[in-house]
Amino acid sequence: MQETSKSLSDAEVIRQVVDGNVNAFEVLLQKYQGHVFKIVKKHIPHEQSEEVAHDVFVRAYKSLSGFKNTSSFQHWLSSIAVRTCYDFWRKTYRNREIPISVLSEKQQHWIEAVTAEQAHRSFSEQEARQEAQEVLTWALNKLSAEDRMIVELIYLEGLSGKDAAELLGWSVTNVKVRSFRARKKLEKLLRKNGIPSFS
Repeated sequence: MQETSKSLSDAEVIRQVVDGNVNAFEVLLQKYQGHVFKIVKKHIPHEQSEEVAHDVFVRAYKSLSGFKNTSSFQHWLSSIAVRTCYDFWRKTYRNREIPISVLSEKQQHWIEAVTAEQAHRSFSEQEARQEAQEVLTWALNKLSAEDRMIVELIYLEGLSGKDAAELLGWSVTNVKVRSFRARKKLEKLLRKNGIPSFS
């Protein structure tokens, strides 16, 4: 039986395994273990490579009924091997904790300073965005309803002149002229109040 299984194609062996002949999987394991180890050893430390390679074959066995035979079994198995290596590193990084106490006092102060600077920068950026939004809302409130809609549709939502014209029921030419004028009015308002021009 072993000899005849070895002469079968991958698809035929897979069909046997899926049909309940669990031992037939040994044929695939023997045929592809070198290939899987080659992939795993490139990505995983030597001392864990055997365990990860074992995980690859366990995953492949469990997923065998989902193999669609649209690509070669080797290619399918390779993708499982790469994903298993990726999952190994994700798990390793998730479980790796380095207490801050192992760092020198100088390193701890540096981390605290960087963290504080990033928090301050993040707060400043958020504050600036909020202020810009308030100024823009104020300026839009100074425009006519038509000009405001044009500015919002063309410059804030990024619609084309044609799309804005369809939404508003205006001609494309009217939208182009109005959008140019509305933008100029908005820029003038912002400049008058010491705010850099709208772009």
